[in-house]
This record gives sequence, structure tokens and C-alpha cells, in this order.
Amino acid sequence: MNVPYLLQLANQSGGVLYLMLGLLTLALTVIAERSWVLRSVTRHGEALARALASLAAHDRDGLAWIRETQARHLHGALLETALDAASDAEQGLASRLDEVILRHVPLLDRRLWVLDTTVTLAPLLGLLGTIIGMFHAFQVLAEPGAAPNAVTGGVAEALVATAAGLLIAVIGLVFFNGLNERVRLAVHQLDTLKVMLLNRFGQPEATQLGQARGVGVE
Repeated sequence: MNVPYLLQLANQSGGVLYLMLGLLTLALTVIAERSWVLRSVTRHGEALARALASLAAHDRDGLAWIRETQARHLHGALLETALDAASDAEQGLASRLDEVILRHVPLLDRRLWVLDTTVTLAPLLGLLGTIIGMFHAFQVLAEPGAAPNAVTGGVAEALVATAAGLLIAVIGLVFFNGLNERVRLAVHQLDTLKVMLLNRFGQPEATQLGQARGVGVE
């Protein structure tokens, strides 16, 4: 296929193939951007969980060091909340961490609606382009001395729009499901970091010291 032939197919589809090309470009842009962001988020989440695993209870200096050297904006907000919290009650810190998570989770799956829309819209645009191409194909029959193979050739060219729509939908569906799995993993990491912070900073230091010495045990 050369460029003039592809332009001919696009024109026979009533310009629908041009719209589908724009839709594919938009979908690939979202795929590349979200794949990069979510991969970075999950990788830093894993590294941060390993760093917190060896952190002692109420080691604020260690937490501050992790915050400055390893945490990015998304995970750093959780660590900053744990550092700023009074930690006089576990529920108080838990509520603050939940607030941070709820505020940041929508940032993970933003623009994924574009892929969801692409999966539905691309086949419909392909079908529309095929119908328009069929109109052009059957108009050949109205011309005197039209050959039957000209009609069948036009029908075959019209079906290119449907094939293109299905191909775009398949690409969008695969990456949409894959990125949704990445989002689920990132949210799970945020919940894991929340539990780790609560285990280390959720109770006042005096309470944990008293429990370690057996205070209040009859």
C-alpha cells in the first residue's frame, strides 16, 4: 500500500479514517503517558515499602530521611502526614492517611476514560466508514458499462474501515485492562504503606513503651 492509495481509502470513507487516525494517536499518547507514570509509581512504591520495613517504631528521623531521599510526591504525602501528625490516637492518624489516599487515587487513573471510549467508539467509526464506502461502491452500478469487479473491489476497500476500527479497539482494550491492573497495584501499595505507617507511628510512644514493660497487666 502506498500513500496515494491510503488517501483514496480515507476519502472513500468520508473522512472517517482520518478521525480514526486521530483517535489512535490520542489513545497511544494516553497509553505511553499512563504507562510511564504508573510504572514509576509502582516501582517507587516497592522501594519505599522495603525502606519502611526496616524502620523502628517512632523513628521520625529515619522516616524524615526516607521522605527526603526516596519518596516522590504521591508517596511522600503519606510520609509527610505521618511526620506532621500528633500521633496521639491511632484512629486520628488512620483518618488522615485515608484522606491523603482518597485525594490522590483519582490522579492514578485520570485520562483512562479515553481508552475506554476508544474501545467503544473505534468499531462504530469503522462501521460508519464502511457504510459510506459501500455507498461509493454501489454508485458504480449506476454508471453505464460498469464492471461487477469494480463493485466488489469497492466493497473490499470499504471493509478496511471496519478492520481498522476493530484493530484500534483491540489495542485500546489490551492496554486499558493492563493499566487498570497497574492502578489496582498502585492503590494496594498505598494501602500497604498506610498500614506500615500505622504500625510504627499509630500509637503514642509512651503507650508502646508501657506495653513493652507490661504496665497495666495484672
